[in-house]
Amino acid sequence: MAELLRGADVVAALGEKMTKDIEELKGKGITPTLAILRVGERPDDISYEKGATKRCETTGVAVKSIVLPPDVTQDTLMENIRSLNTDESIHGVLILRPLPKHLDEDAVCAALEPSKDIDGITEGSLAGVFKGSGKGFAPCTAQACMEILDHYNIDCKGKRAVIIGRSLVVGKPAAMMLMGRHATVTVCHTRTVDMPSVARGAEILIVAAGQMEGLTKEYFSPGQIVIDVGINWNDEKGKLCGDVKFDDAEPIVAAITPVPGGVGTVTTSVLVSHVVEAAKKLLN
Repeated sequence: MAELLRGADVVAALGEKMTKDIEELKGKGITPTLAILRVGERPDDISYEKGATKRCETTGVAVKSIVLPPDVTQDTLMENIRSLNTDESIHGVLILRPLPKHLDEDAVCAALEPSKDIDGITEGSLAGVFKGSGKGFAPCTAQACMEILDHYNIDCKGKRAVIIGRSLVVGKPAAMMLMGRHATVTVCHTRTVDMPSVARGAEILIVAAGQMEGLTKEYFSPGQIVIDVGINWNDEKGKLCGDVKFDDAEPIVAAITPVPGGVGTVTTSVLVSHVVEAAKKLLN
């Protein structure tokens, strides 16, 4: 039976450190504040916003919500971003994406002030991740994977790591962060030949395939650490599930994150920690 790498334990550890930092900031008259910018009423955006807001409230971080209509113009959206950039009371900005198709998402991301980019969507933040400079913030989901590995004392040095998925949200930044921990990294994608064989060779396997329960038993081997980033709603089972078919993987691997209760749980805590860190940087 595999060890369950539960997100709740990681969240508790992150929360302990954040509480100290927030108390210190408030003692200096600064309340870390997150602005959440949402366009439209997408259920998944609303759900993520509620989760982030709740996590902020439990830690003492303030939240300002800006909701724009789904047919908002590019100019109006950019005006809102410029306003948030210059608002000194706002330390971090979360822009919920994807945006409606009539909007230029690249331009929106580029317009955000990098020091307030707490989800790693600007080129400045991503450059910091790829250079390993420590500047800016990594995408929250990718960093959540690293936080889980660190919390459970999983040493990446010299390990064979395989990432399934090459997005800028998880795959590419996670690859850079793993290399920063001296792992040997392979990134798989839709053109990878014999992906199950590549996956079986991993000691650390991060799955962000975007396909519900797409990874079955032929992808796994004994002793693996599996981080399942996927969050999918299974109508047939009436519950959330990951990109990994848990019942196939769990009897084989050494450790695995559950869905729900794994990476997603940690992601919102990472988001809040980035807001606190942004406030600390401004103070310094």
